[in-house]
Amino acid sequence: MSLPQNNKVYTVSRLNREIRGLLEQGFASLELTGEISNFVAPASGHWYFSLKDEKAQVKAAMWRGNNRYCKYRPENGAQVQVKARVSVYEPRGDYQLIVEQMAPAGEGLLKQQFEALQMQLAAEGLFNSFHKKSLPQQINRIGVVTSATGAAIKDILSVLKRRAPQLEVTIYPTLVQGTGAGAQIAEKIALADKRNEVDILIVGRGGGSLEDLWCFNEEVVARAIFACNLPIISAVGHEIDTTISDYVADLRAPTPSAAAELVSPDSNELIGYVKDRKQRLTHALKRKLYDEQQHIARLQQRLSLQHPQNQLMQQVQRVDELQQRLIRALQYQQQKQHHKVNVLEHALLKFHPEKRLNTAKAKLERLTSTLHNTMTQQNTNQKNQLAVLAARLDSVSPLAVLSRGYSITQKANHVVTSISDVQTGDALVTQLVDGQVHTKVTNITKPKE
Repeated sequence: MSLPQNNKVYTVSRLNREIRGLLEQGFASLELTGEISNFVAPASGHWYFSLKDEKAQVKAAMWRGNNRYCKYRPENGAQVQVKARVSVYEPRGDYQLIVEQMAPAGEGLLKQQFEALQMQLAAEGLFNSFHKKSLPQQINRIGVVTSATGAAIKDILSVLKRRAPQLEVTIYPTLVQGTGAGAQIAEKIALADKRNEVDILIVGRGGGSLEDLWCFNEEVVARAIFACNLPIISAVGHEIDTTISDYVADLRAPTPSAAAELVSPDSNELIGYVKDRKQRLTHALKRKLYDEQQHIARLQQRLSLQHPQNQLMQQVQRVDELQQRLIRALQYQQQKQHHKVNVLEHALLKFHPEKRLNTAKAKLERLTSTLHNTMTQQNTNQKNQLAVLAARLDSVSPLAVLSRGYSITQKANHVVTSISDVQTGDALVTQLVDGQVHTKVTNITKPKE
């Protein structure tokens, strides 16, 4: 049975390529946090790793051109925040993140949560100036939601005492830091709204880190401020600190002291209002600028899809993958050969000739000792025999005869044994025990019969 012809039948390569285009266009830029695992940094200089949380994981790559600007050296188990785009590694059909920036998680995560909630509440209209309530023309009673022992309430009371001591102040004490602070701040705002005993409400605290001020970035506080019928001034931290409560509140004061000045009668009230409007405009322009930057980034991403560098990076990643597979294969073969050598060494030790060699060595030492003793004995016997023969030889030696007073006379190297062997005038040599005497025959005498 044959399948019907269909011009829309995909090849695997085409499918992966088009999926890659869709993902890269749909997720041109995103930020996320996770834990690093399976981190690999091959000789090419690129980084390959996985980002995971308690329920899922995703593969990621960071090219050398980007990671050389990274001041943070990642390691397995580290929590990081990354800026990345989604892509597909076409040879395997795996979707992955192409990481462009990386930083340790922590404050970055809080900033991400801040931006996410900011965008959510802005989309719901909680920041719209339409909902902002104007400050009362006449203020006689002021409510303050803050810590009863903090520096903020002291600064507020000090300013009010100096500028408008006739004003009544009602304090709604609450936690302004730590677990449960956000919920308690929201409860105090709702309580002040329910009692309706003040003309305006100041919500804030003194300066601190992003973590210290975080309760004023919680959604429960933002919604409590939005739902309150009383005009609210947000006075959190220092002038450079910005929280979600600043955006939702009817007015934002750079410090608690500035909030006290805003609600107290003073000629600088109009100046403060203008400054606040300027700041709101600045924030709006910043948000607009951010949106335009994101739009430009998306356009650049679409343009980069046609760039050959992407294909090159895919091939580079493929080379790195093959290199890692080759290294693992070589390591496996090395381990296999090492195991084989260990087995052979064990077998060799089992049948090692060392014991036989030690036995033969001991036997050789015994034989050597025996041979040495035998040779010594034979040498002694030979010496004794030689001494006996030397004594015998000495007894018949001419030298022994000479030592008894005899001599040997020679003529031309022939021993003279008779007077007939010499003539008058012959030269003779007489050998004595201690030397030779040379003589000349002058007379020959025969013995008398």
